[in-house]
Amino acid sequence: MARNITPREKNYSEWYLDVIRAAELADHAPVRGCMVVRPNGYGIWENVQAVFDRAFKETGHVNAYFPLLIPNSFLEKEAQHVEGFSPECAVVTHAGGEQLEEPYVIRPTSETVIGHMYHQWVQSWRDLPILINQWCSVVRWEKRPRLFLRTSEFLWQEGHTAHATAEEAVEETQKMLDVYQTLMNRELALPVLYGEKSENERFPGADRTYACEAMMSDKKALQAGTSHFLGQNFAKAFDISFQDKNGERAYAWTTSWGSSTRLIGAMVMTHSDDDGLVLPPRIAPVKAIIVPISSDEGKLRDKLEPEAESLLSELNAALGGPHAKIDKQYHMRPGDRFFHHLQRGVPVRIELGEKEFERGELAVVRRDTSAKENVSRAALAGYVKDLLAEIQNDLHSRALAFREANTHDAENMEELKSLFAPGGKGGFARAYFGGSPEDEGEIKYAAGGATIRCMPQDDDTRGNCIYTGKPGARRAIFAKAY
Repeated sequence: MARNITPREKNYSEWYLDVIRAAELADHAPVRGCMVVRPNGYGIWENVQAVFDRAFKETGHVNAYFPLLIPNSFLEKEAQHVEGFSPECAVVTHAGGEQLEEPYVIRPTSETVIGHMYHQWVQSWRDLPILINQWCSVVRWEKRPRLFLRTSEFLWQEGHTAHATAEEAVEETQKMLDVYQTLMNRELALPVLYGEKSENERFPGADRTYACEAMMSDKKALQAGTSHFLGQNFAKAFDISFQDKNGERAYAWTTSWGSSTRLIGAMVMTHSDDDGLVLPPRIAPVKAIIVPISSDEGKLRDKLEPEAESLLSELNAALGGPHAKIDKQYHMRPGDRFFHHLQRGVPVRIELGEKEFERGELAVVRRDTSAKENVSRAALAGYVKDLLAEIQNDLHSRALAFREANTHDAENMEELKSLFAPGGKGGFARAYFGGSPEDEGEIKYAAGGATIRCMPQDDDTRGNCIYTGKPGARRAIFAKAY
């Protein structure tokens, strides 16, 4: 009954876009590569933003805002940074009817302008650490855009911190990586691998980059969030220096970390099916929908609607907020009303018909499995609360089982190449790597575009490099990625 949704097995890209359209998450904007995030999609982002923002504040960070426009000369101060971002930059050359003396770059990321401000704010070791996060949009001109995954403008958060010692900055980098992976697992039901990126995949201007990597339902990887140890690269470029406890001048050590609306695309591709969107209850804008059903307008008005309002009050009290809604689209047939909420990913549907009303019970349907259960009126609120927690856990468990079933060991280059060859198993490949960036480039070419997604944080095993044969190489996860 998945009207207007291409089956996932037939065309995965079309399926993904059809789910977004049917769930009313986003539309293409008039400017190529940009998107309009619709209320249902923005409601998901608001919930993601809320849980992330709370976690950031619990770890001592505060929010601020920095300008959208960055002087072009700022990007040129850090050589690796400008080289990495130049191809993606949108540049303003005219304003107020005149050509600007210096072009302004629409921020692709904010390390440079924030480094400029930290130079002014940091004079002494007493001014450190600075722990700031920013919620904003950024522009990176995409040649091959795709809604939520790669758009020319997208919403995100970017944390930027400055510290007196390298040890503190490294601790911050690891702490925020852990915050990300905890929230992605617990709130988004995304089982992510997390660890250090290879040199080829490192953020431009960073000493080390760490990332969370998730497997989508087509067995490709998606980078869900990153945390960067920037060393003193930006501190030296922007003179973020201070008088240390010994009275000597020293450069600060900085970090940055970010996640974006790409997380919505990750949830779509991890949990959804051929009927439409499936959402983890913790993130769903509407967690339960009550659907009164009757062909008799009088019974609807006099009996079912008052009962639905009473149920709504009890459900929202049990769920701790306005998370349940009543469907009053009486101009639609019941089946169409059901399907409307199914395609929008509402985790639980509660059907209140005349027969259910007379029996003092309701039919409760879970979105992820379509399982239906008749529940007594008195037990409904507690049942739905427990069911939502069960759905959340089940979505994570299914995604984790899928990842584990599609993770393979590659003992040599031939095995690695066969995994990513046309008709190969795909997924994630575990292999040891201890070669150079050039060696990594050769592997990418030989393995059909598969790259190192990360060296898992919780896996310290060592072995012979799959490419050079040198001993003592770290375990790495290879995959084709978005």
